[in-house]
Amino acid sequence: MISEFQDTVPQPTDGFPPVHLDNNKYENVLEHLDSGIMLFDSHGVLTFINVQMAKLLELPRSLLSGCTLMQMLHHPQMSRFKKKKILRIYRETIFHRKRYHELIDEYGRHWLVTVTYGDQMDGDFLFSVKDVSDYKQIEQTAYQNDKLAMLGRISASIAHEIRNPLTAIRGFIQLLRPHLLQLGKDEYARIILTEIDRANDIIYEFLNSSKPSAPQKTVMSVDSLLKEVVLLTESEGLMKGCEIILDEGDAPLNVSIDVKQIKQVILNMVKNAMDAIEEVGEEHTGIIRISTATENKFVQISIEDNGHGMDHNTLVRLFDPFFTTKESGTGLGLSVSYRIIKNHGGTISVDSKKGEGTRFMIMLPLVY
Repeated sequence: MISEFQDTVPQPTDGFPPVHLDNNKYENVLEHLDSGIMLFDSHGVLTFINVQMAKLLELPRSLLSGCTLMQMLHHPQMSRFKKKKILRIYRETIFHRKRYHELIDEYGRHWLVTVTYGDQMDGDFLFSVKDVSDYKQIEQTAYQNDKLAMLGRISASIAHEIRNPLTAIRGFIQLLRPHLLQLGKDEYARIILTEIDRANDIIYEFLNSSKPSAPQKTVMSVDSLLKEVVLLTESEGLMKGCEIILDEGDAPLNVSIDVKQIKQVILNMVKNAMDAIEEVGEEHTGIIRISTATENKFVQISIEDNGHGMDHNTLVRLFDPFFTTKESGTGLGLSVSYRIIKNHGGTISVDSKKGEGTRFMIMLPLVY
């Protein structure tokens, strides 16, 4: 009986023919991954590197294959920036047993480096590098929205509590002003009233940053809007040694916007550009270029300057409420701008490098 049953069960060779792994096939897959792959053997020799990793290192594979890590670090054609990053990853992996590393390259892209080693690798070290810039952008946007929501809750609870005593103080100072005038101290009253008004303006900006009023939209030509901005700012620009250049588009582009709010955003960008140029020095010829382009169903408004630029630490906090690099700034202008553009169904982004200037990009939906 048992022998009859065994005869009916297929043997491994009958039902499941042996599979021969084609190493060339799997190597070809690794070659064309969008992640960079690099494999070092137990002696520290680079035995495999794919196309993407060679592109990231900006060196041909023929110059890298067979190199040790130390030879790579001394390679004359590898940039100093990349050498520092590789050395940092090596130290953190060897001395701190760290398997995941996040870094930002010289072009501002975010990369996740994963190191795989151990018994399953027979002494080899596998490095994989993936571009996670898009994920970081989504994470930053979500984080920014959370902060603005929190700011809204705070503002609703304290703004009126601050404004009420300020209003009372302002009223009493105005009543005392005739007496101060008789004593020759009217300047004191003027300074107090000016400071109270400044405090009220800060509270107003604070409220707007948390919840700008709903946009009252009208259809308007982008070129007309930008011409108005240039007319409003070119005299101030000349005083600060800046030339404002408007590159008009070939075809008319229309957007449905709250003109007052969007004008406020662009004016804020242009004034920030003037400040950035002013910080470089009086001998520097400042240029602010405003241009437009279309991308899918959006118009992109670019405000580009040749000012002092920003480092990475400033860029990541640029749209945070109350973050400012100016002595007299409130740090609310860009957070207000961010919310206004978001309420219009658009996006705002920035590209900048220290010493090379800054470019703001505003995306707004087109109206056909």
